[in-house]
Amino acid sequence: MASETLTSSEYIHHHLTNLTFGRLADGHWALANSAEQAKEMGFWAFNVDMLGWSLVLVLFFFFLFRGVAKRATSGVPSGLQNFVEWMMEFVDTSVRGSFSGKNELVAPMALTIFVWVFLMNFMDLLPIDWLPWTAEKIGQHVFDKDPLHVFFRVVPSADPNITFGLALSVFWLMLYYSVKVKGIGGFLGELALQPFSAKNPVIQAVFVPINLILELVSLISKPVSLSLRLFGNMYAGETIFILIALMYGAGWIMGPFGGLLQIAWGIFHILIILLQAFIFMVLTIVYMDMAHQHH
Repeated sequence: MASETLTSSEYIHHHLTNLTFGRLADGHWALANSAEQAKEMGFWAFNVDMLGWSLVLVLFFFFLFRGVAKRATSGVPSGLQNFVEWMMEFVDTSVRGSFSGKNELVAPMALTIFVWVFLMNFMDLLPIDWLPWTAEKIGQHVFDKDPLHVFFRVVPSADPNITFGLALSVFWLMLYYSVKVKGIGGFLGELALQPFSAKNPVIQAVFVPINLILELVSLISKPVSLSLRLFGNMYAGETIFILIALMYGAGWIMGPFGGLLQIAWGIFHILIILLQAFIFMVLTIVYMDMAHQHH
């Protein structure tokens, strides 16, 4: 992205705009040429860049782990096999420590979530202009588009659509196993008969709507907090990298300082991307454990 063609605010706005495909006002489907046009597309617009990178990263995870499993040996393992085995043991330990039920789905799901979220977060460590610049050149020479109308974001976890999709998937599995393990009566009883209860049926009837309000708020807050926590941290990290990138065009003094600042923030950000992937995985395990518990 040539910084001389954009002001600072335009540069930031450009890097935070998705490559969106949807239905335009005249009825035909196309890629949006501006953030305003993308907004007008409404709910059924697709962030092509976020969906594309999410798919690429999960396929990378699948084929990498599948390849290691097929070449696994009981002799001297390779460095990659050691790394994969360590990661599986780490996830297995986390599941054993937080999940008290019996469900063969939980451990593979926890591994998938941890690795997939980590890979999506890791995209934030790539130089901020490399992939958008490549997309800009492809759009300019292949699709004959104005470079300023080529938008390309590469951090899927900085898109609330992606994080809400992951969180809602976990949420629906939690609801499914809550009903499957406890029955519909047991699940509704947990919502209506706690935390306040009484032996007197009249008083208990008074407590039921209060319990429902409290428990439903607690239930709905789970996917909301799960998704917004990941989105907020990664969006903030992406924005800080963009702000640091602006310093490279601010002269010989600010440029080197921006480079040092970028290295420092990148090292610190490694902890953030690991921590956010771990938190998402652990909360998923905890929510699945809650779904299997009987009260």
